[in-house]
Amino acid sequence: MSDESDVREMSFFDHLDDLRSAILRGLLGLIVGCVIAAIFVNPLMENVLLRPAVNAGVKLQNLRPFGQAFLYFKVIFVSGFIISAPWILWNLWNFVAPGLYEHEKGWARRITIFTTFCFLAGIAFAYFVMLPSMLSFSALFGSPIITNMIDVTEYFGFITTTIIGAGLIFELPMITYVLARIGIVSAGMMRKYRRHAIVLILILAAVLTPTPDPINQLIFALPLFVLYEISILVAQVARKKREEAQTS
Repeated sequence: MSDESDVREMSFFDHLDDLRSAILRGLLGLIVGCVIAAIFVNPLMENVLLRPAVNAGVKLQNLRPFGQAFLYFKVIFVSGFIISAPWILWNLWNFVAPGLYEHEKGWARRITIFTTFCFLAGIAFAYFVMLPSMLSFSALFGSPIITNMIDVTEYFGFITTTIIGAGLIFELPMITYVLARIGIVSAGMMRKYRRHAIVLILILAAVLTPTPDPINQLIFALPLFVLYEISILVAQVARKKREEAQTS
């Protein structure tokens, strides 16, 4: 085997070792986040998870043996993931960074920061805007003869799906930036397909919003419209940065 082949093989195993280290550091951060969440699990349950239901007048019940115990474990894990998300993203960046050019490292580092910000902004929007309106509608809708008693496990699934889904959707500007930097999308293309995007957003709002009333669907759809317009501006900036990098 030639020396060049040995160098390539060592480089390959070095990358595997770096990947393993990044995964282990990410898992360690997740464990630390879960420990922090476990310490404050009671305030998290009463002041964060259950507060939207209390404010909306939604009655919850447990229908499963050890249901509340499993619920606490889920709350600890999801909260630990949210707490450790910046650390996990940072380790992902450290793994990718050595393979980037020097000018790429700068924008990739900023993307890591703004990705975390967008994700947390989506979570905040879902928690403070979407959930109160959806739960209030759920509590008031229907016949007064029927008592709405919601399984707390289903409630947790609804809360988790809504906030994490909103967090991911709020990543649209960052995804657009990356795609525009590598030349896959452009601001002109996004303007051209704006009408198609509006129709798609309305369909997405109708599917993902658990309540059928148009008010909650608009509450979900309007931020998507704003995010799409912001993404067009982001694509313009990304194109300029790409052209500057190519000419420098």
